[in-house]
Amino acid sequence: MKTNFLFLATLAIAFTSCSDDDSPATPMTTSEFKIVTSSNNSGKVTFSDLSVASPTVKSFTISSLDTDGIYYDSTTDEVILASRTNNKLEVYGGLQSAITNNLTSLSTKFSSASEFTNPRETAVYGDKVVVTQDQAASNGNTNKLLVYQKTATGLNLLNVYTVNFKNWGIFVNGTTLYATADLTGDIVVFENFFSNPSGTITPTKRVTIQGLVRTHGIAFSAVDNRMILTDVGSAASDSDGGLIIINNFSSVLAATPNMGTIATSSQIRLYGPNSTLGNPVDVSYDDVTEQVFVAERLNAGGKLLTFNLPTVNGDAAPTMSRPEPGISSVYLIRK
Repeated sequence: MKTNFLFLATLAIAFTSCSDDDSPATPMTTSEFKIVTSSNNSGKVTFSDLSVASPTVKSFTISSLDTDGIYYDSTTDEVILASRTNNKLEVYGGLQSAITNNLTSLSTKFSSASEFTNPRETAVYGDKVVVTQDQAASNGNTNKLLVYQKTATGLNLLNVYTVNFKNWGIFVNGTTLYATADLTGDIVVFENFFSNPSGTITPTKRVTIQGLVRTHGIAFSAVDNRMILTDVGSAASDSDGGLIIINNFSSVLAATPNMGTIATSSQIRLYGPNSTLGNPVDVSYDDVTEQVFVAERLNAGGKLLTFNLPTVNGDAAPTMSRPEPGISSVYLIRK
């Protein structure tokens, strides 16, 4: 299937590493603007090159029916994702070759051992891949963060961390890991995350986002010092979801004590029927075009939605809405 996007991709600035202050990082020239998605019921992943005037959607069958936490490395041309079908991290190679040759499937290049169950999200930092294990009967109702080292030929387990909150979304910025605490309106922060030895770890800080019913998706822009969170509300409702934007995030977080609350006055909130947000399970943000890309899982069976960054509270329709059956995660590549 090929679908034209309704917006023009802007080419300019890339994500850069975060500094400790609120100053924006130095922009870089870019020629890469791509997006990939996964599904938890279709056995497919999708790819779109947004740097061209009329982007199209390429869909590929993979070996796992139920996947989450997609990531794409354009340098190695590899897709990494968490398979709930096989309870492994899986790496698929040759995406660009598959596009060039009009192939409809991707082959597994290699995978991790089966060392977790019920994964929800991944985050990549250098050669390290973090995957969340969400509590379930299959894992003794234990929530974990597992860290793998990726090589050219495999994935080796480095550390296993047990945490005291139900896992969903994670985002790594340098050595800091941000996570959402499912079934709550909280986010947690682990500073110097990768220096922890295996075992039970405690967040550096945990805060509540006032008015957020149930956190899932999380994205942070170091360039804009902007945190973006999704609220799925009730899992059974396809119309009560929303987006929350926290600008000047590092200052807002620093001013909030551990176990404190970030008030609605420090948020920009997008909710309402025009948004078509019900269960927005994942989110990515582009600091160049200031667009937010949302994996909406429940409404109409799954959609990839694009929003202009909201600057005031309210309800707004997406600028693009694309059917995406079972969409479970979205990842944006900007270089």
